This record gives sequence, C-alpha cells and structure tokens, in this order.
Amino acid sequence: MTDAIAHFATAARCMPVSHVWRGYGSALFIELGKLTPSTRRNGSPGEAAGEFEMMIESSWRIEEQSSILCGSWSDEELWAPSFARLLGQHVEDLVTFGRLPELMLSLSGGLHVSSFTTAEGDPAWTLFDRRGPTVRTVDCRSGVVVLHE
Repeated sequence: MTDAIAHFATAARCMPVSHVWRGYGSALFIELGKLTPSTRRNGSPGEAAGEFEMMIESSWRIEEQSSILCGSWSDEELWAPSFARLLGQHVEDLVTFGRLPELMLSLSGGLHVSSFTTAEGDPAWTLFDRRGPTVRTVDCRSGVVVLHE
C-alpha cells in the first residue's frame, strides 16, 4: 500500500509546516498547510489542525544534516526550540522505511522527522488528509500500510 504514502507525499509536497505540538506523553503532531481552529469537548480551544497532519505516538526524532536535534527520549527543554525550527519549512518528501514501515518526513532546511517505534506491536504513526469532506488516514496495521477512507 505504498501508493497511499505516495499519494500523501505528492499532495503534501511543498506545503509548509504550520504548527507543531506535543500531545499526551511524547506524542508529536506536525500540521501542514492551512490551519483550521478546533474546539475541545469542554468548549475550550484545541490545537489547530492542518490540511495534512503527521502524528507519531511514541518514539520519534528530529534530525538535521549530520546530527539528531532531539527525540522523544531527549530532555524536554530541547523540544520547543527543535519544534520551532520545523515551522515554515516545506515538505520535500514523505517515505516509509524498514521492514516494518516507519515514517520519515523530509523538509527544506535539511531537516527530517522520523518515527522509530521501540515497543511491541505496530509502528505508531498516522497520517491525516483533511482536504475532503471526510478525513482520510494512513497508518500501519500488522506490518502493512493501510489507507482508511
């Protein structure tokens, strides 16, 4: 199902990183393209959602050309400045790698964001496409990339 990844990569190419935020624990969310405000169930403002979103639930890292800037196991003080470096960068590529498909987002400025799940189960990432009337998602189930429409 690499066609689903290729679809996302083609559609997201050249889109800017509009918002980066931390979810529960070390979950990482990267919003691409035009942002839409959201509201939590309790009525308070939520995180804005991009046209595309990359979510990595657990282990991840942000790389520059020759080193790792930070990762899900780094001191949290490193996260905010690393997230800020992603803002405004544009998508150059999106690929899976490894026998069990992990995800790598390549950005302008020589930056890369990679998943690398270290716990049992499937690689813990999801892509969201919010451009249509329904949200399309892609994730990994039983070691296979799956498109949900």
